[in-house]
Amino acid sequence: MHALIVYAHMEPTSFTAAMKDAAVEAIEAAGHTVEVSDLYASGFNPVAGRHDFTSVADADRFHYQAEQLKAAQENAYAAEIAVEQDRVRRADLLVLAFPLWWGGPPAILKGWLERVLSYGFAYVDGARFDSGLFKDKRGLFCVATGGTPQRFSEEGVYGPIEKVLWPVQRLALEYMGMKVFEPFVAYAAPRVEDDARKAYLAAWKARVEQALK
Repeated sequence: MHALIVYAHMEPTSFTAAMKDAAVEAIEAAGHTVEVSDLYASGFNPVAGRHDFTSVADADRFHYQAEQLKAAQENAYAAEIAVEQDRVRRADLLVLAFPLWWGGPPAILKGWLERVLSYGFAYVDGARFDSGLFKDKRGLFCVATGGTPQRFSEEGVYGPIEKVLWPVQRLALEYMGMKVFEPFVAYAAPRVEDDARKAYLAAWKARVEQALK
C-alpha cells in the first residue's frame, strides 16, 4: 500500500508535525511506502484562479468547475496542481494532518482541497459518496486542537467535535467515495503534559496501522 500525507503546519516542532512523523514511522514500519506533501514548505498557493490552468474553457466568464473539467480532459492543469494530483493518484491511503484553526483546517489545506481535488479529477456528476471516483482509496486525518474534550462536547461551548470535523470527513473525503476512518483528535495538545502527548502519538500510530489493514 502507498500512502500520501498532506501536512499543513508551518512549524516543524509543532505537535501536528510530530503526528505527521509518527504516521510516516507507522506506515514504513508496517512495510508500506509513504510520501509527504508539506504544504507550507513547498509554498503551496491556496488561492484558486485562472492560474490553475493552461487551458481556457471560457475567456469571457470564469466558471471554476468548467475550467477544472476542461483541464482534466486535456491534462492542462498548472504544474503545482498536476504534481499534487499525481500524488493523490498514486495513493491508496490519503492522510491529512492539520491543526484546528477557527473551526476548520488552515487556509492552505482548504485551498489544497479546492484546487487539487477538482471537478473532473476527484468527482463528477453522478459519482459521489458510495459511487465516488475514489471508492478504492482510504482516507484518514488527524487534528490537533487547543480546546479540551469538554469544550468539544454536546454541552461544551464549541459543540461536538463530530460536527466541527464533518466538512472534512463527510463533505470532502467521503464525498469522493473514500472509505474514511474515524478522525484522530489530539485535544489541547499545547497544554497537556509530555506523557499525554506520548500517549496521543502511540494512539495515533495505532489508528494509522488500522487504516493500513
